[in-house]
Amino acid sequence: MRDTSASPFPFAEFRSILSEYDDPVVFVHIGLSDVNAAFAGCPYERLCSALTAEFESVLVPGFTPSFRESGVYHKEYSRPQVGAFPVLFMDDAEYRTNDALHSIQVAGEYRFDGCTHQNTFGPDGCYARLDEDNVLIANIGTNRLVSTQFHYISLRDDPPYQTTDTHSGVIYYDESTHQRVSQTNDTFESIYTWNRWKIERYLDEQGVLDDRTRNGLKLSFARAGDMREALEPKLERDPYYMVT
Repeated sequence: MRDTSASPFPFAEFRSILSEYDDPVVFVHIGLSDVNAAFAGCPYERLCSALTAEFESVLVPGFTPSFRESGVYHKEYSRPQVGAFPVLFMDDAEYRTNDALHSIQVAGEYRFDGCTHQNTFGPDGCYARLDEDNVLIANIGTNRLVSTQFHYISLRDDPPYQTTDTHSGVIYYDESTHQRVSQTNDTFESIYTWNRWKIERYLDEQGVLDDRTRNGLKLSFARAGDMREALEPKLERDPYYMVT
């Protein structure tokens, strides 16, 4: 949780930090409550405008874990269920992937054509594309390092605590066009979770994570492929490295 006693983060400084990255695409994980506190009540529109001004495409999670139970995913109307920013971003996104569990919303021209959308972390999936393109991943206002790429990176090494699972249901592309789908995703043994603090320290030590935290607001950047390249040797030696 952000230290609310810290002084506000000047928004001009935040914009200046964003401008240092010449990547055309950014995938953001945002803790909107901490962002609002840091920027003295900065609304969603201000942050979204800053991101879309600095990057050609902004990618935001559109995760709908309820598909596991409901069996229904609507690309236009299924509200993201992880975080407030993704819900608000629905009005600005021009595109959303067909992944019924871990969809990605996009403002801009970046697309996942040719990817297998129904195998989330598979070798031809959307997160594999992010890895291949070494897409910049930003954490803004999160209280820990967040990256959905961890699932993709870990599964590549077939860890003993993580397997794939398939959930069947219906995807709606609009108000009438729909079809049955089977979504392959990952599942964890319940006793394990990512050791985010250790991963963050290690990526920082390797020069992969760029920590730009200011005035108590967590702000960090790393690239998808760079994270995998840094973590794979650790996983080869210890398949439990990311969860212990």
